[in-house]
This record gives sequence, C-alpha cells and structure tokens, in this order.
Amino acid sequence: MPFPTHRLRRLRATEALRSLVRETRLDPARFILPLFVCPGEGVKREIGSMPDNYQMSIDQLVKECAEVQALGIGGIILFGLPESKDEMASGAYDENGIVQRAIRAIRRETPGLLVMTDVCNCEYTSHGHCGYIKDGAVDNDITLEWLAKAALSHVRAGADIVAPSDMMDGRVGAIRRALDAGGFEKTPILAYAAKFASVFYGPFREAAESAPQFGDRRGYQMDPANGREAMREIELDIEEGADMVMVKPAMPYLDLIWQARQRFDVPIAAYQVSGEYAMIMAAARNGWLDQERAMMESLTSIARAGAGVILTYFAKPAARSLA
Repeated sequence: MPFPTHRLRRLRATEALRSLVRETRLDPARFILPLFVCPGEGVKREIGSMPDNYQMSIDQLVKECAEVQALGIGGIILFGLPESKDEMASGAYDENGIVQRAIRAIRRETPGLLVMTDVCNCEYTSHGHCGYIKDGAVDNDITLEWLAKAALSHVRAGADIVAPSDMMDGRVGAIRRALDAGGFEKTPILAYAAKFASVFYGPFREAAESAPQFGDRRGYQMDPANGREAMREIELDIEEGADMVMVKPAMPYLDLIWQARQRFDVPIAAYQVSGEYAMIMAAARNGWLDQERAMMESLTSIARAGAGVILTYFAKPAARSLA
C-alpha cells in the first residue's frame, strides 16, 4: 500500500490515545516490597546505598506494612537481621527468630497483607555463605535440612509463601516435603529458580549485612553467561514442586524472563534487585535521569518481558504514581 495508508504515529498523538492502545499495564497488586527487619525497638535506619529503604525493628515494620496494604501493593518479602550469627545459621530456623516474630506481629496488625519470606542462610551465618561449610565449600545436602526447617518455621508463624533463594540443588523438593509433612501442603513455594551470581546485589549485602567473609557465591549461584542452564534450573524447580519461579536480577536478564514466560505455564516473578534500584536513584539524585520516568520505564520493561510478579524497592512510589 502507498505510504500514507500506514501511519503508526496516529495512535501516539495524545495521552488518551496512547493509554487506549497501551499493551503493557502495571498494577500495584503485582508488586512485592522487600523489607529488612532488625532487632530493637523504634529502629528505622536508612540504608546508605538504597535511599528510602530501611532496616526496621518490628514495631516500625508493622507501620510500614500498614502503609503497603493501604497502597494496594501485592505484599511484602521479609529478610531478617538476627541479633547474633553462628556457623550453623541457627537464627534462620529458630521458632522465635527475628523473621518468625515479625511474621506474627504483621499477622496481628495487618492480617490481610500477603507475607512472603526469603528462605536462605546468608544473613544468619557467621561466614556469610548460604549454607554449611565443609572442606571450604558449602555442603549442599546438609544445607537442605536448614532450609526445610527455616521454611517450616516461617509457615508456622503465618507466612503465606516461602521463597528459597539459596540455589542449592534439590531445595524446592526438600522444602515441599517438609511443608507437606507438617500439614502445610497448601502453602505455595516461589523458587528463586534462576538466580545469578550478579554484581547488582552489592547494596543488598549492606542492607542485609550478608557479605561472604571469604570467597564468593559463584559455586552455587548461576554464571551470568548461561541462559540454557537457567531454563533447566527453572524446569527442575517446577518438577520438585515450585508453584512460581523467579528470575533474579531482572533488567540484565529480560531475555530469560521472556524465555521462561514462553516455556513454562506457572507464574513468573522477577526481582528488580538493589543494584538496579541504586543505579536509578543515584542517577536521579545527580540530575542525570528523571526518577519517576526511569522507575516506571524499568518496571514496564520487566512486565513486558513476561513477569507477572515484580519484587521491587520501587513498590511504594510506583503504586502512588499508578493511583
């Protein structure tokens, strides 16, 4: 057909037209806000590399959760900072641990809020690795026992969803068996199925005080170069009983979110991690980017790639923008 017939700009002329034909729409109900709970009372410490995010004591955390619920955000995911750490990560599966107590408090104050918990050991070990150290490396199978006990303790406290993030082989199956045996066969598992050994976790390690004291986590987290292996990891987690799967980080791995969406018929989550958040915030505070536009464009790209659930530190400001 001659040129004037097809003018794609016709549908871009006004905001009303652009909104009418918009293909990807964000919804606060699909956001999950990560929160960091710490010991004490009246504590709300801003995380230096993550402006507007805080380490909070339980009394402050429940106030934050009330605001999250009022904004219509889909839920929260909890990370704990224990009072003490040891080689056995005992705080991770202590029935009276920091996360377990926080869950019970949230349940009392905001009973309708969806509570997800990160199931890992790095915040609780004295060495900062995600499991039991044997001969200088993380022992996979002993670590599974810790993870299963931690997940079960979270659900007993009232967690709606458990999300193992350790990248041990077989951990979804171990957690599923423990939950089923404990009478929690209805509790879903969101597996950090394709979690990469990424540089973009740097600010999180300040927030969670979880940097490894020796070596790194490349022996269990994935090589950023491996896309086919990511699909295999996701497939195995689904076979073991994962109800939802996650790709982490998000924006550097949009291609893998897309592939996962095309291949697997389970909900796909993506984690816009601390480094992604920190880069946008730093650029905005230097006047190099418009913070709101960068925030919304980045979240839209993650949703467009196929993520139905987005874990993001932008959950609150994005929800306000969408209101």
